[in-house]
Amino acid sequence: MDDENGNGLAASVQAAWGLRVRPAKGPKPALTLERIVVAAVRIADTDGLAAVSMSKVAAEVGVTAMALYRYVGNKDELLALMVDAAMGAPPKVPRPDQGWRAGLTEWAWAIGALYRAKPWALRVPITGIPALPNQFAWMDRGLACLSDCGLDEEDQLSTILLISNLARVYEGMVVDLTNAFQAAGGRPDEVMAQTHRTFVRLATPERFPALSKVIATGVLSKADPMDKEFIFGLERVLDGVGALIARAESQ
Repeated sequence: MDDENGNGLAASVQAAWGLRVRPAKGPKPALTLERIVVAAVRIADTDGLAAVSMSKVAAEVGVTAMALYRYVGNKDELLALMVDAAMGAPPKVPRPDQGWRAGLTEWAWAIGALYRAKPWALRVPITGIPALPNQFAWMDRGLACLSDCGLDEEDQLSTILLISNLARVYEGMVVDLTNAFQAAGGRPDEVMAQTHRTFVRLATPERFPALSKVIATGVLSKADPMDKEFIFGLERVLDGVGALIARAESQ
């Protein structure tokens, strides 16, 4: 769709913001953008992202594929709208009894939870700067946790981008490992035990001295939940943010 108002936003994005309530031309529409996005999300929830197509969404809402293009310019726009819908509203952080660290911790876990509930959203490519309402709301709440910490705006933005990317990466690993365990046809503990045996055989002390030392501890034989890894990564990132805040306060 062309940007008739010259503001750089696709018509579907304008509609998501309430800037366009209906297509510019033609009779009163029987559809709404919200109905289209809800149908697309339902398909992704049921059959995965690969099942989402303009023709299948059109069939879901009872119109032709061409009719969808009055509302959504292309599939990439639809995917972006789907992710924004899946995100929903962010947690209301920081709460009155929360410091910056507790607020960002809750914010980070909430990001992880939404990706775990909607794993298909992890497969949608990032094609530009977030420009949709829920994306803005999540950014706003993350920044609000840091607004009184003494960090400049650039460091605040870098912090929430780092944390959101950490959550995205770890949830992606959870999905991939879960799929790998299922493909292997065994329980996670059985798969990890086999992985440990394979590593012991291949990572000899002569060739990989540091790796073999770690493997010898049996750490790879444990089917620990990925949440343990996320906690470790998030805590280290927040330690670094704390050091950055302390440095800013000392200047």
